[in-house]
Amino acid sequence: MAATGLLMLLDDITALLDDVALMSKTAARQSSAMADDVLTMTKVATGKTAGVLGDDLALNAEQVSGVHSDRELAVVWAVAKGSLLNKVVLVPAALLISVFLPSAITPLLMAGGAFLCYEGVEKVLHSWQRMQAKRHGTHGEAKPAHAAAPPGTAKEQVVRLAALEKSKVSGAVRTDFILSAEIIAIALGTVAGEPLIEQAAVLSLVAVLVTVVVYGLVAMIVRLDDVGLALLARTSAAQQSLGRGILRATPWLMRSLSIVGTAAMFLVGGSLLVHGMPWLGQALDSALAVVAHWVAAPLWRFLLPQLLHVVVGALVGCVVLACVGLVQRMRAGGVPASGAQKH
Repeated sequence: MAATGLLMLLDDITALLDDVALMSKTAARQSSAMADDVLTMTKVATGKTAGVLGDDLALNAEQVSGVHSDRELAVVWAVAKGSLLNKVVLVPAALLISVFLPSAITPLLMAGGAFLCYEGVEKVLHSWQRMQAKRHGTHGEAKPAHAAAPPGTAKEQVVRLAALEKSKVSGAVRTDFILSAEIIAIALGTVAGEPLIEQAAVLSLVAVLVTVVVYGLVAMIVRLDDVGLALLARTSAAQQSLGRGILRATPWLMRSLSIVGTAAMFLVGGSLLVHGMPWLGQALDSALAVVAHWVAAPLWRFLLPQLLHVVVGALVGCVVLACVGLVQRMRAGGVPASGAQKH
């Protein structure tokens, strides 16, 4: 009897192990299928965000330029860490909003677009003010070479450089937050009907991939001058010629990125606003349909909508800047008035 009971127990254990093996194989196949689905959806989502990625690259390369060459990579790394933190906040927030309040996604993106347009107008205004200051500034009286530097000049310079770095990093991270929000929102739209776990997996993969690609390219761009200098030190004439070409092209590239980055603010912000207001999108489509009769070139048909989005972004940025200035003047005017009442 004991032997029979032991044999029955062994049969039960064997059957249980067979069931576990079968379920494990089924789970493995399902996991493999889900992994394939996640990778496919990630590829599709990343492709749909390609336009925003280009804007993100141009904006960030322009934002981190202008710091000391020895600190460029440190600044890029700081912005990259800030970008990852942005996405750590944005991915769960996007999932929660998509589950509990999907109607809030569009207004939030429009608010971010208006902020981008505002920052773009501010950048244009500051650049114009710097140009005016250079044009009307005095160029004369250089300090004598032997003149002693005022006390604390070196320390003040270090403080100014640290403040510049902090400003660059905070500005780039702030801009990255809005662009990352748009990227996450676009990626979320491609997986809206999928299970929540697959949505989370796709958004996480997109967030990591975007950050690595964008800031890897930004690091390469800001260190192009070092590549040129390294090539100049080689003995090969061809490599030296390539190094000289890189060194000559780098300043033009950085200036171009500055212009493209500012235009991207208006383009991305204007696109968010146009897509968030269907009546405005329909009006622009009607205008483009009229223009299409006069413009036959496919390139212009592609460029015109982008230009209209830039115009919309610039106009909205001017309106927001005027409102912000009005609020600031009202606050500044209110302080003396309240002080006068006290006296």
